[in-house]
Amino acid sequence: MAQLRIALAQTNPTVGDLTANAERLVGWTRDAAERGAHLVVFTEMFLTGYPVEDLVLRTSFVDASIRTLEEVAVRLRDEGLGELPVVVGYVDRAGLAPRVGQPKGAPLDAAALLYRGEVVTRTAKHHLPNYGVFDEYRYFVRGDRLPIFRLHGVDVAIAVCEDLWQDGGPVSVVGQAGAGLLVVPNASPYEKEKDDVRLELCVRRAREAGCALVYVNQVGGQDELVFDGDSIVVDGAGALVARAAQFREELLIVDLDDLPVSDAGPGTVPYDAGDGTTITVERLVLSSEPVEAYQARPAGIAERLDLPAEVYSALVLAVRDYVAKNGFESVILGLSGGIDSALTATIAADAIGPSRVHVALMPSRYSSDHSLADAEDLVRRQGINAQIVPIAEIVNAFEKEIDLSGLAAENLQARVRGMILMGLSNQHGHLVLTTGNKSELATGYSTLYGDSAGGFAPIKDVPKTMVWDLARWRNAHSDPGFLLEVSAPIPENSITKEPSAELRPDQRDTDSLPPYEVLDRLLDDYVEKDMGSQELIAAGHDPALVTRIIRLVDLAEYKRRQYPPGPKITPKNFGRDRRLPITNRWRETT
Repeated sequence: MAQLRIALAQTNPTVGDLTANAERLVGWTRDAAERGAHLVVFTEMFLTGYPVEDLVLRTSFVDASIRTLEEVAVRLRDEGLGELPVVVGYVDRAGLAPRVGQPKGAPLDAAALLYRGEVVTRTAKHHLPNYGVFDEYRYFVRGDRLPIFRLHGVDVAIAVCEDLWQDGGPVSVVGQAGAGLLVVPNASPYEKEKDDVRLELCVRRAREAGCALVYVNQVGGQDELVFDGDSIVVDGAGALVARAAQFREELLIVDLDDLPVSDAGPGTVPYDAGDGTTITVERLVLSSEPVEAYQARPAGIAERLDLPAEVYSALVLAVRDYVAKNGFESVILGLSGGIDSALTATIAADAIGPSRVHVALMPSRYSSDHSLADAEDLVRRQGINAQIVPIAEIVNAFEKEIDLSGLAAENLQARVRGMILMGLSNQHGHLVLTTGNKSELATGYSTLYGDSAGGFAPIKDVPKTMVWDLARWRNAHSDPGFLLEVSAPIPENSITKEPSAELRPDQRDTDSLPPYEVLDRLLDDYVEKDMGSQELIAAGHDPALVTRIIRLVDLAEYKRRQYPPGPKITPKNFGRDRRLPITNRWRETT
């Protein structure tokens, strides 16, 4: 039996920044070498970032990915790191002849083994996900090779992300071919309560493959996706050995003992993958002699976050990375004194620091005294930058030139606020954050080019009832990763008062919508679970309310298409997960 020290590089790459990602690879590999690692495993498509979407259809981008891979292999050797094998994800190409229906250039979601200045072997994802947020049949062709390399006497296999989630394919072949360790680079997006699913998956696949399993996951924000890390190591029996933190970069060092030593010779052998395909196993030898016995270090198992902490941390990371990776220095939002804008401002302050958060308080003729007071209270608590821009006279100027009443007059106020925020954004370079929640977005309870105007929507996928839960949680908790160093940053009155858009006298959200605790249960069944009207009624929802809410949701699709991107935290967000035709005469009937 043999030992190996594995370094799991739970990292945060930037899509398209191949130079910076390669630089990080070298730095993290140096750190792993200094900590005595025998193997470093980076994440899926680390060199290019993930997902790269239509960039993979550009010949220049794939060329740059392959070139960067080869250059970084040489650099590792030249900087004295060549003896430490590195597994890293990148984009390659299959070299297939062009044909209709095949992605241009036949790109591969690939992983490579770097050693002694060379790209020793390459593989590619076999199972291409085409559900939820994934659309990989559009971008990649399937890989059909499984490398198994001998490292200090232990046979190590490489599979990529989705190959762990699907039956058959590489994991099945690992079980047939035999290996002492399976390493899996991943870019698995976050959604709430997914970590237990991952652990269960790793346990099942380790038992199926008959060997220890190293699952290394990306961390960071990329447009609407958040990657939460949560890298996992289990032994061949499925027992948890180590686990990285959530939402943080980490080089997790794990000592694996009692790994089987192999004497199988090099060569290639085809195997039935159990999914109607054939996978060719390529065996190669880096080193046959086991390392000299050493004292293993205790493995770390990071504590799991509870649900509000998990979701809140995801939102903070999403805002931080969207701001940083798109080159913004500051953000701005409208602060109304209500719970949605209060939570959004707090998330932003925790993400990038209160000195970089700007808010505009824009009272109208219908704004209550407590709205302005609550907004000013939040500003004092958090130390963010604020200015008051009354909109009554601006609205009056519009109304002198055009006769508006009812809903049109209400929406004019929201559009004036949106115009002011966009103007301040243009003037000062702020990123405008919209403050709408998922319940409003679902039902169309927002104003196009008004409160929906902006560049990023932090709570877009957060139902209203969860908005309150997160606000209460944040007032009671902090975190070393949050930059807002105050307790109870959200005024209690913003949390407890009845929600209102304040666009007409004595307006309440319940004038237009059912109570949010009722609405959110119905929306969860209709949007997340795709229940039809009869199923919704059978589940206990009021028939008249079912008809009304389905109509609101369906008619609001055009608004959602024009809404800014925002981080996905539920199993089915509006955008990548749920895409319905705008022009659509299908109606659910009771």
